[in-house]
Amino acid sequence: MDSTLCIAIVLCPLLASLVAGLGGRLVGRTGAHTVTIAGVAASCVLSLLVLRDQLAPGAEPFNETVYTWLVTDGVRMQVGFLVDHLTALMMVVVTFVSLMVHIYTIGYMHDDPGYQRFFSYISLFTFAMLMLVMANNFMQLFFGWEGVGLVSYLLIGFWYTRPTAIFASLKAFMVNRVGDFGFIIGIAVVLGYTGSLDYQQVFAQAASLQGRQIEIFSGMPWSVATVACLALFVGAMAKSAQMPLHAWLPDSMEGPTPISALIHAATMVTAGVFMVARMSPLFEQSQTALTVVLVIGATTALLTGFIGVVQNDIKRVVAYSTLSQLGYMTTALGASAYAAGIFHLMTHAFFKALLFLAAGSVIVALHHEQDIRKMGGLRRHMPVTYWTSLAGSLALIGFPGFSGFFSKDAIIEAVGLATIPGARYAFVCLMIGVFVTALYSFRMFFLVFHGEERLDEEARHHVHESPWVITLPLVLLAIPSVMIGWPLIGPVLFGGYFDGAILVTGEHDVLGEMGREFHGPGAFLLHGLSGLPLLLSLAGVAVAWYAYLRNPALPDLVRRKAGGVYTLLVNKYYLDDFNEKILMRGAQGVGGLLWRIGDVVLIDGAVVNGSAQAVDWIAARVRRGQTGYLYHYAFAMIIGLAALLGWIVFRGA
Repeated sequence: MDSTLCIAIVLCPLLASLVAGLGGRLVGRTGAHTVTIAGVAASCVLSLLVLRDQLAPGAEPFNETVYTWLVTDGVRMQVGFLVDHLTALMMVVVTFVSLMVHIYTIGYMHDDPGYQRFFSYISLFTFAMLMLVMANNFMQLFFGWEGVGLVSYLLIGFWYTRPTAIFASLKAFMVNRVGDFGFIIGIAVVLGYTGSLDYQQVFAQAASLQGRQIEIFSGMPWSVATVACLALFVGAMAKSAQMPLHAWLPDSMEGPTPISALIHAATMVTAGVFMVARMSPLFEQSQTALTVVLVIGATTALLTGFIGVVQNDIKRVVAYSTLSQLGYMTTALGASAYAAGIFHLMTHAFFKALLFLAAGSVIVALHHEQDIRKMGGLRRHMPVTYWTSLAGSLALIGFPGFSGFFSKDAIIEAVGLATIPGARYAFVCLMIGVFVTALYSFRMFFLVFHGEERLDEEARHHVHESPWVITLPLVLLAIPSVMIGWPLIGPVLFGGYFDGAILVTGEHDVLGEMGREFHGPGAFLLHGLSGLPLLLSLAGVAVAWYAYLRNPALPDLVRRKAGGVYTLLVNKYYLDDFNEKILMRGAQGVGGLLWRIGDVVLIDGAVVNGSAQAVDWIAARVRRGQTGYLYHYAFAMIIGLAALLGWIVFRGA
């Protein structure tokens, strides 16, 4: 393997994006989707070759710098690639899901006037994510980090004539700026105490950071490793939508459905999870940081799942399931089960992309109706969408045998074995979350595909299965959603697949402890059949069936009886109100005050306008001496000369 292959993988989507975005009428709509699909497909094929090479016996990680951008005070800022088993897995997931989204977009965005622009954006998104996961240094990581943030802003606000889309894109942009502030601080701490931005050099000094201290507040020393990891995790909280920096992700549904699938499944929101796993040599040096990651992940998994139960927009139900599943991944990271978190990231990418694209298929069939209360009975009209949605839903709830079962149950068991402070709390949250996940997932599934038809007359006469460009990606994503867990759970979790890419200290190695009892995927399945998670999952499905098919009046009765709880969930724990009415207005108030003091009074008043007024005042008075008479000027010269001579005499004396 050489750097040329890495450059080709990242440049194919970038060049395709430029052609589609700048080609205009020269390439047209057909040319736009052809070139971007070809670019992403090429990256996908090359990524598969990279994965094959990495899996070959004796293969070594590839780590090489291809370009030095800047050298300042001994710090080298470079473009380079690190390709190991972790990177190769992420490359395949990103490019495969992106390819499916590209194909699907042909059908979904067929009549949209921004067709070419959309293809250009999603291809650019793929480029930025590849740069992020393939980076071998913090500078390139930050470049990709900001790249996916920028393109997500453009895609969430793609329909820029809608005020709600503009608000959602600004919200995503601002929340991620908060996270990026912490992320930059974390990188600065790493640079300040290691003198390098290169992963290899930083990780080699990771152990020394634990013993070094920094005083943020006088008299309160902190471990440098803890400060760096907590600051980096703030960035991950915003990017991977962990509470309380999660509020932007549900609003990102204002963008077209294909980008919802791309953001939620394989890019952006998984960047934070990947980053923490990549930084495992640093996080393993701080139990405090691991506890924070563990508790925040578990809290997000549970509380955002509750919100999903009361959502009626089909895309928002799936969005809140993403938040909850990201909480599971983050909890795994906090328990030092990094491999389980990445494994769930991979399986989740397939079934979550499937669920989003299936939701889009329903939306297209119903002329862009998104309220699940106005659906029902679609099983007869949309068989392919129905069966693929069922596969995705079963994978999401962790039904035995499906991909989500292997990854989610592994996380729950790993957290149950963890001894890190907060692990008991996290275990309880994840267990309750299993029931909640099944409840909201099959609430949506039953309301959309079963029961009586609640369609309006126009939709009832026109509803039909989506075209092949929409259903083909559904089928291709359904296959790994069902099967991918079987062959991969052994090598990925217990076979040392991530050896060298992820570091876990002996006292935190919960997966190693689990591995001693692992006897293959079949035995893992049998173990899961007798476990509490399966019972909770089946209970959630049963409650959803009874409440929304057998006794449809029950949800309204519960809503009236638990009015306060329902109101709390509908208002998302009032966190949006807190952010918008207190934090945002407070920030606007402070900004307005600083603007008046700094801009109006100091800059405009004293510096710009003040200096101009002073010059004008001085000039007006000096002008009075400009009479035009020679004797006046001669007199002034004599007076001046006399003053100068007097000063010289005075100084000499």
